[in-house]
Amino acid sequence: MDGNGRWAERRGLSRLEGHRRGADSVRTITRAARALGIKRLTLYAFSEQNWGRPVLEVNGLMHLLKDYLLNEREEILTNGIRLEAIGRLERLPDMVRETLDELRAASSHNTDMVLCLALSYGAREEMTYAVQRIAERVRRGDLNPDQIDEHVLASELDTVDADLIIRTSGEQRLSNFLLWQSAYAEFYFTDALWPDFGKAELQEALAVYARRNRRFGLVA
Repeated sequence: MDGNGRWAERRGLSRLEGHRRGADSVRTITRAARALGIKRLTLYAFSEQNWGRPVLEVNGLMHLLKDYLLNEREEILTNGIRLEAIGRLERLPDMVRETLDELRAASSHNTDMVLCLALSYGAREEMTYAVQRIAERVRRGDLNPDQIDEHVLASELDTVDADLIIRTSGEQRLSNFLLWQSAYAEFYFTDALWPDFGKAELQEALAVYARRNRRFGLVA
């Protein structure tokens, strides 16, 4: 979800206001995805590298995240949405982590759709920790090195494979997002800044995806 800052700067607004408008787009896209029957939506909300941004911006983002979780609680629970989160969640401030944990627990039995927030997330970090956990299993004698294959590694990752990755704001790179899980994902790039990305833009991305021929290395 890229482009909040540029959206705000082009309008003479603060970057934090851009992030507020971006939160509105999160609500819009989540509703649209559920209505369209999408079963899993993962939103790259805050990367591991984003901690390096100015302190005021990071603090503002954390308060916005808490507000989002509180404001969307009822809609998430009443619409059968299960909230999940991936990333180094222990780095989040207590006020965010406690609110997040409560809503994850409260929505854990919902089955209509999964909304996954990537928070303090980085794919390289995710894979590094996965390898460390596998190494510990080997050290304990619970796993033989010869047994390590892609399925073992995948089982230690935070989330499942992606079908479609949408990148907004004209950027055409993964930026440390789902590197393993995107091996056979389709990519869709749009110049729309995230606050301008709405239901129509999502439907266009899905229409393009539907025309793709996904061969997974095989013959069509």
